[in-house]
Amino acid sequence: MPLYLDVHSHVEGLTVDAAKGAHAHDGHVQVKHGVKYLKYWFNETMGKVFCLGEAPNKEAAIAVHRESHGLVADDIVEVQEGE
Repeated sequence: MPLYLDVHSHVEGLTVDAAKGAHAHDGHVQVKHGVKYLKYWFNETMGKVFCLGEAPNKEAAIAVHRESHGLVADDIVEVQEGE
């Protein structure tokens, strides 16, 4: 299944708990869209979040974020894992 990396560039009020909570909400919704979010990273000071997930297509990955917490990514790209 394709891998997608998305970037949320300006998340207002980003905290450790907010990032953790949003990721947990994704976990409750992702199966419905055939998506599996694998990992996330964030920079609290900059308000940036990066999410890596497997999805059948870009639209499915977007749908999970939209439905689970409304924080749609500013950019999402299909990526391949390197060695």
